[in-house]
Amino acid sequence: MKTCVVTGTGSGIGQEVAVLLSHAKEYNNIAMLGRNIEAMRATEKLMDKMGMDISIWNIDFQYPEEIPSIIEAVYEKYGSIDCLLNIAGYTDPQSLLQTTLDNMEMTYKINVFSPFILMRESVRYMKKNGGKILNVASTAGMTPRPGWLSYSSSKASVISMSQTLTDELSEYGIKVYCVSPGRCATKLRKRLAPNEDPRTIMQPIEVAEVICDLISDEECCLDGQNIIIRKQIRK
Repeated sequence: MKTCVVTGTGSGIGQEVAVLLSHAKEYNNIAMLGRNIEAMRATEKLMDKMGMDISIWNIDFQYPEEIPSIIEAVYEKYGSIDCLLNIAGYTDPQSLLQTTLDNMEMTYKINVFSPFILMRESVRYMKKNGGKILNVASTAGMTPRPGWLSYSSSKASVISMSQTLTDELSEYGIKVYCVSPGRCATKLRKRLAPNEDPRTIMQPIEVAEVICDLISDEECCLDGQNIIIRKQIRK
């Protein structure tokens, strides 16, 4: 019985991933972590629950200190943690002269510190039998993005953490993946580019399909890279 822990399932990429995972049946148990309980319940209704155990765990990633007890509880419930998907994200785009320490701290708590603690606590259990970790970064973490200081720098950190942990965790048989989507029609993207028509850019399902391919049993050689997911838009 294999268990996947996934964040950000209330909407967008995370929601599409949860639905695809429920149909693929590679993981018997799916633990969805987040603060919007109603949104996660709505996602659960879209999932194929046949032969699966789907659970919802309430946590606000502004408070990463709460993560260890939840990961311990997930392990106690299922007896294993085999996959971790860090998909949840946050942004409040501001320029340097507008950005406050509170803005930076909030962004880093959700985008960097929480994934870090989720990985650390999951690996305590995952190292027994190996597994997979996938972090969702962004192309914003790769190139200059004026006005997006807190967000772009946090995603650069996610890319760096992923690459470092690829080597560090290889001794446990744990593969670490990192994907950097380009423009994708999510709620977060709407905050970054409020005037953009979401119909003209990549859709969450397209990113979700790549993620599910990477964490499948068949994939064995794409870890350790920053995998860019970008759709060519025809005008």
